Amino acid sequence: MFLVTEDWYFCTHRLPIAVAAHKAGHDVVVVTRVTSHRTVIEQAGIRVVPLYKLRRSSLNPFREIAALVELVVIYRKEKPDLVHQVALKPVIYGSTAAHLTNITLIVNALGGLGLIYSSRSLTTRLLKPALIVALRLISNKLGTRLILQNTNDIDVVTQKSRVDRRNICLIRSSGVDLLQYGAREQPSGVPIVLLASRMLWDKGVGEFVKVASMFRKEGVSARFVLVGKPDPENPSAISRQQLQAWNDSGEIEWWGHRDNMPEVLSQARIFCLPSYYGEGIPKVLIEAMGSARPIVTTDMPGCNEVVRSGQNGLLVKPRDVEDLARALKVLLLDDLKCQQMGKEGRQIAEKEYSLTRVVAETMEIYRELLGKD
Repeated sequence: MFLVTEDWYFCTHRLPIAVAAHKAGHDVVVVTRVTSHRTVIEQAGIRVVPLYKLRRSSLNPFREIAALVELVVIYRKEKPDLVHQVALKPVIYGSTAAHLTNITLIVNALGGLGLIYSSRSLTTRLLKPALIVALRLISNKLGTRLILQNTNDIDVVTQKSRVDRRNICLIRSSGVDLLQYGAREQPSGVPIVLLASRMLWDKGVGEFVKVASMFRKEGVSARFVLVGKPDPENPSAISRQQLQAWNDSGEIEWWGHRDNMPEVLSQARIFCLPSYYGEGIPKVLIEAMGSARPIVTTDMPGCNEVVRSGQNGLLVKPRDVEDLARALKVLLLDDLKCQQMGKEGRQIAEKEYSLTRVVAETMEIYRELLGKD
């Protein structure tokens, strides 16, 4: 049984793993908030149990208690042999519900540790000691595995939360189907610098817009494009009004949410993600690499594991507009470097980040816990 707060996230990041488990003969169910992806999930052979109470952004104690009670009821009814919980709240609440219902085989997955260890919000700083202890208690139980996406996060969790290293599994990203993201030639015309992500300030969107404004004043020929939608469940969300205002002013182009990311990436000359968010391994960086696009991103955990500066892209200091502008200008003025870095990125993606590899590594964890060869 999977526990994921949003059905769209389950589809983009975990559905292939669920399908592989289903094909291996397991009865697979996902507990998630249903919006518009139920049909897609059910057509893949996965049963859906709607989730009503759990919200990523909620801090209301009464809602949180109701969410935990709802999970206990679901876990007791479903009685899964193994539960796979994704993201911080599902990990903590789901592990508590599993303990209360005698479910002993648990896989927890965190895409990044930013909320626990690097968030600057007052609420998170107040909750931080409790979250660190909770992660230690949850992760050190017999029959539990914690999946992390980069080596920095492993170091942090073992040192600060004192999680037993033997219970931690490194799986680099949620994987990308590289058959969908094929290498394409660099497009002609005015170069597009693309940032595709949830529209959060922590993803460096503000710095991206500032560089676009600088280049416009300097007469640098480039189109700066944002792709993605606001995430109202996240405290760092950029409002739709702000995005529309930037678009209307001509500072950048905001294309909104797009389902055809391979086609969108094929139009870009450079992919840019100036994130200072607590990333695991950003999936979109691997999609850009699969599309043979050079990358400019920050020297932050997760981002700096995917991008080897000078090889398949350039790393810049987080929150540093001048450094970001310098790196983008280097690539905008050198088509050959863009092509070389794009080809190198494609090779790295094929070798290290394919969806096939991620699915196989996750299935191996299931087999180990279930005691099956």
